[in-house]
Amino acid sequence: MSSSALELDRIIAPVKAKARIQALDVIRGLSILGILAVNADGFASTMLSALNPPTWLFPNQGWTAILFWIMDAFFHDKFVTLFSMLFGVSLFLVGGERSDRQKGRLLRRRLTVLFVFGLLHGFGIWWGDILSLYAMTGAIMFFCRSWQPRTLMIVGIVLYAFMQCKELPPGALPFASPEARAQAVAKMVPGRASIARRKARAVVEQTEATSSWAGAYRENAREYLRLLSGNPSLVPATLALMMIGLALFKSGFLAARSSTRRYTTVIATGAIALAVVGWLTWQKDIAGVPVLGGDVVALLLTPVISLAYASTLILILRAGAAFALSPLAAAGRMAFTNYLTQSLIMTSIFYGGRGALMGEIDRPGLWGIVIAVWALQLIWSPLWLSRFEMGPFEWVWRCLTYGRRLPLLKQT
Repeated sequence: MSSSALELDRIIAPVKAKARIQALDVIRGLSILGILAVNADGFASTMLSALNPPTWLFPNQGWTAILFWIMDAFFHDKFVTLFSMLFGVSLFLVGGERSDRQKGRLLRRRLTVLFVFGLLHGFGIWWGDILSLYAMTGAIMFFCRSWQPRTLMIVGIVLYAFMQCKELPPGALPFASPEARAQAVAKMVPGRASIARRKARAVVEQTEATSSWAGAYRENAREYLRLLSGNPSLVPATLALMMIGLALFKSGFLAARSSTRRYTTVIATGAIALAVVGWLTWQKDIAGVPVLGGDVVALLLTPVISLAYASTLILILRAGAAFALSPLAAAGRMAFTNYLTQSLIMTSIFYGGRGALMGEIDRPGLWGIVIAVWALQLIWSPLWLSRFEMGPFEWVWRCLTYGRRLPLLKQT
């Protein structure tokens, strides 16, 4: 075997469990499970009804309202934010420094394969795909991965804050006139006629999605095309989160190398941010009197909350609870597989031609399904990894990236 082939084998060899950074696996595992709690709305209803209590096909009251608030306050945006940060880390771990051209070529191929996976997932399984967005954003982050932590952090924070603040309605600005403020508040609460029209459209789309396999995927394709058309506007904020995540990894925070005091400070700050977000979402979801600019404030505070979640896990690991968190770490090692199988399970329950239960299950039952999928993935991930080096879809992704069949069975 030539020296170049030996070097390639060194690069593409699967990462052994002992060489992995366990904190990243645990955080990734929590993220992929938390994302399902938010995505569940998009499986159980159409895009018009998902994550929107006024157009949800069941009355927004009682446990239906409370459970939506729990998801909105504690899960919505928090875990996808954390996952985006970790994706920035993975680009560096796979691609190395920009001076490493060989790894750079592998990273380009990896992102290309991911984009194809995203299209297949979005058109062929579920419209709420995020893989294509990550592939597009990763193509830009590719050129930033060798930046110093300080540069990554400053650019990431400024870009993220700008992308959120530009969504502030003019009436929410300090110098806005009372008339502009009143108009902005009025726009936040849709009228009954608007809600009725949106619900009627949602029912039509749901009827097609549950009529047959063909109907489900006609509707799915339309919704995915809507999502794809909006992806370019999501790239800057996603890029900012990837930069912040990589900065935190290079500085040692996400690698679990920071001081305990730093993690406890982040947890305390995150708890305050979560209290603010909890109140803002309660006003919107339960009281029905949303705070002007509240959504922007919530998004600005979301990364702090996400990092508080990560800090909590890191401190639990430091306390010697690695064994207790091992199922979560296994789920994180198989995050790509678990993400795709979540879509396969949920569309099998809700799409026409299979379960066809879209619009039939309210949020209490939907949470029961989510918890069942969590339990399934926390059980099956360590069982699979006890025999195999990586998840099945991770293996396919890696083989396509390197253009050769790689070993899957765990080496004895």
